[in-house]
Order: sequence, then structure tokens, then C-alpha cells
Amino acid sequence: MTTNSVPEEEKMKRSEPGHQAHHHTGNQKALFLSFLLITLFMIVEFAGGLISHSLALLSDAGHMLSDSISLGLSFAALVAGLRLPANNRKTFGYRRFEILSALFNGVLLLVISAVILIEAIRRFSSPVQVAGTEMLVIAALGLIINLVVAWILGRGESKQNLNVRSAWLHVIGDLLGSVGAISAALMINLTGWQPADPIASILVSLIILRSGWQVSKSAINILMEGKPDELDVDEIREKIRAVHGVTNLHDLHIWTITSGFLSLSCHLKVADGVNRDEVLRQVEHILEPYQLEHSTIQIEGAAYSDCHSDCAHAARKPGKPDLKSTDPSL
Repeated sequence: MTTNSVPEEEKMKRSEPGHQAHHHTGNQKALFLSFLLITLFMIVEFAGGLISHSLALLSDAGHMLSDSISLGLSFAALVAGLRLPANNRKTFGYRRFEILSALFNGVLLLVISAVILIEAIRRFSSPVQVAGTEMLVIAALGLIINLVVAWILGRGESKQNLNVRSAWLHVIGDLLGSVGAISAALMINLTGWQPADPIASILVSLIILRSGWQVSKSAINILMEGKPDELDVDEIREKIRAVHGVTNLHDLHIWTITSGFLSLSCHLKVADGVNRDEVLRQVEHILEPYQLEHSTIQIEGAAYSDCHSDCAHAARKPGKPDLKSTDPSL
């Protein structure tokens, strides 16, 4: 069994002092600073919501509470993943803590969305007088704070790192909530139309719902060892099978350990007399563009018994449907 690695030049580049450490340290600083700003303003917005009787502000404060918890957990997850080493019980260390944190964030968003929606509907039947001016001032301050925090998190790995991305989505939800609260406050001040407050709250809840679903779905896919969404397993399989000397491919698995850490394992059957090291080098070259840098490839000779571990994932022969497998993605 052989484990591949990235090309030497790329490996050296990625192992240069500060390359990965810079990103992780940057993410930690961004999360911690965002946590402080969000927590402080959450207290201010909650008090303002009580004073102005605005559900939109209270909803946004509730969302900010979830942001505060989520940012704190995200920060702890990054620190734990980096500083707690792998051991004999946890051979990958605590890298998955980041994904568990992201899942908690996503579920929390879904719960908050439901609570806001229920309270907004209740307010249609039991209207509450809202102080529009106080609501407008606090919502405007909230917009500024959220813009600053979104900018801070956006400078981190918000696209590659699921944990940072989930925190960023939390803040974007807050930002849009502040916009909704400002709009509702202006309408109340200009027209006196009080239903603008629960309507803005419903819009905020729908935004939060969408963000929570996206983050939860991504985290669950990783925890269920699903393939990364951006990869085409059939394409990878066919490219590997096209390597000279490869006669069969089975037990192909592709999954994500944590954000940016993709893994692959497979068994290759090769013809007799083939240079196995050359086959391995060609397969490694194929995997490089897919960022499958952590891969385990078992090479087997023609006389080796077929598929001991998972025959359901045996590769299909051209023109011969695989009757053992009903999942076309594997």
C-alpha cells in the first residue's frame, strides 16, 4: 500500500514557514476580533430592542447572540484543530471539531429562524407599538458593525474554510437583518405603519433559514463521508483507469476530513511487468489538480484476489454495467 504526496516543488512551497500558518493565524485573529465586536453590540442591540419594542431589533440581537456563540466556537475549533496533536486514538487529531462547530452553527441558525418567524406571525394578531427613531439609530449602528465584521472575516478563508464560511454567513444574515430593520424603521417613522416591523423580521428569518440550511447541509455531507461537491468521481475514475498498465480499479473512496483537507483511497490492479512506481507517479499527477494530496493507493498484481473489502465499489468495465452497484457516483 502506497501513500502519495504532492510534487516536491509544491510540497516545499506549501511547507514554507508562514504559508499555512499565516492562513490559520489570520483566521484565528479574524474570528476573535469578530467575536468581540459582535458580542458587545449584541448587548447594545438587545437593550435597544427592549426599549423600542422592535421585534426586528430583538430578532437581529438573537441572531447576533448565535453569532457570538458561533464565532467563539469557531475560534475554539480552529485553535483545537491546530494545537491538539494527532494521537493513537485520534489519528487525524481534532480537525473534525471544526466541522462539528459548523454543524452547530447551522442548526442554531435554523432554530433562530423558526423562533423569529413564529413571533412575527403572532405580532400580526397582537400588534406592539414600535419606537421608530430609536429603532433606526440602533439598526444603523448594527449595519456599520456588521459591515466591519464581514470585511474582517472576508479577509480570511471564508470560501475554503467551512467554519469561517459559516461564521461569515451568520454575519451576512445579521447585515441583511440590519438593512431590513432600517427599512422598517424608516417606514414606521414616515408612515406610522407598524406591521413593517414583523414583516422585516420575517424577511430576516428567511435569510437566516437559507444560510442555516446551506451550512448544515455542507457539514452533514462531510460527517457522512460524502464526496466533495466540486469533484466528479466518474471523471477521476476514468482518468485513473486510462493510465497505461492499469487493468482494473476498485474500492474508490473520496471524502473530506475537514475544510481544504481532501482524501482518496483506491485499489489498482495492474498488468504483469508494469513499472508500478511509474503507474503511481502518473496517478499522483492526475490527482494533483483535484487537490487530493492525501491519498492511499494500493497496487495489486494480476494474480491478486479481487476486491476483499468493498466489492460494491468495483469499477465498471466499458460496455458492461456493474450489477453490484446502484450508486453511479462511486
